[in-house]
Amino acid sequence: MTAPVPDSGPFNIGQAARQSGVSAKMVRHYEALGLLPPVHRTDAGYRQYGDKQIHTLRFIRRARALGFSMLEIAELLKLWQNQQRASADVKRIAQVHVADLERRIAEMQAMRQTLAQLADCCQGNERPDCPILSGLAD
Repeated sequence: MTAPVPDSGPFNIGQAARQSGVSAKMVRHYEALGLLPPVHRTDAGYRQYGDKQIHTLRFIRRARALGFSMLEIAELLKLWQNQQRASADVKRIAQVHVADLERRIAEMQAMRQTLAQLADCCQGNERPDCPILSGLAD
């Protein structure tokens, strides 16, 4: 359960980007995707962010660093903001993501092994025949 974050802003988009560790471009992107609700704008149209939005941006940044997709992050944000959530729902998302990471790691290890074998077979000399290119063409 997270305590409400008081607003100490307003911060402009550059300040919010610096405080959250997210680029201004990504702040706009997350807002366009609906991960960050639209923020208050000044009469001149400049976005104004508070601590709550910066906290949300940090949450998104950490989730992205763990490789969660935008759809997964949207789900996690809804659960994070719902004080009535069941932790089992959060755990399910995390477990599915762990399984996906394990699958991708296995695929990458297989790719690495295949490429290493092809590279070991290549003489790397001035001759035109190359097992790497032959292996890719098969």
